[in-house]
Amino acid sequence: MEEKKPHENVRAVERALEILQAFRPGDRELTVAELLTRVDLSRPTLYRLLNTLEQNGFLASSGEPQRFRLGSAVAQLAHTWMANNTIAQIAQPMLRELWEATSETVALFVPEDTYRICVAELESPQPLSFRRGVGYREKLMLGASGRTILSEMKLAASDLQRYLTDPGQDVAALAADLETIRARGYGTSHHALIAGAVAVAAPFFNGANQVAGSVCIFGPSVRVTDERIQQFAALLEREAGNLSRALGQHGETARARAGTRR
Repeated sequence: MEEKKPHENVRAVERALEILQAFRPGDRELTVAELLTRVDLSRPTLYRLLNTLEQNGFLASSGEPQRFRLGSAVAQLAHTWMANNTIAQIAQPMLRELWEATSETVALFVPEDTYRICVAELESPQPLSFRRGVGYREKLMLGASGRTILSEMKLAASDLQRYLTDPGQDVAALAADLETIRARGYGTSHHALIAGAVAVAAPFFNGANQVAGSVCIFGPSVRVTDERIQQFAALLEREAGNLSRALGQHGETARARAGTRR
């Protein structure tokens, strides 16, 4: 049997990962036909990779026609990742405090290059609510949770270029908006990523006084009024401060001084 070239093996891994990444929140199972609309693979190649992933526990299948779902090996990786994600663990009491005080969805985000990723979330118990889900990834530029992180990175206008989602975006206006968020201590967004959703976010910091992420509250605009935004902001700043101290931040910060002026 002819030995595969190294680049062919690498490509096979890339294609297998594309299949796993084709599963989105809410996708309990997917058929081969549905997967073919999400990955650029021929049917024979897809079947071959599906079989390999299933043999190794990354996928499981059932039914006729065959339907695939994520397998136990994915759950094991997720468990390992969550177990090692100390920020998500440390933040649980603060998130729980916010969740109980607001009855809205509360989430924790950390930066990942030009993106932020959700590492913990407590979903609102109310019938009308919004959630993103652990693992959700979005550009820092979009939404309150991302812009709040970006505002504390204190980037020069020239450095902001790589974070833009639209090359024609007004960098000067963006820089001014980020400075407003930083000076105020929290960010807000209305209908930015989900129609009808309002988000309020505050940053938290590590022991080196560097921004480590943001804590965010999501809710529908019918409940999250201007008055509640102010209430949420005060709660977020308090719990973000508690989280920052838990992560090793010392001394009075600009954010704490801003809180005493309110």
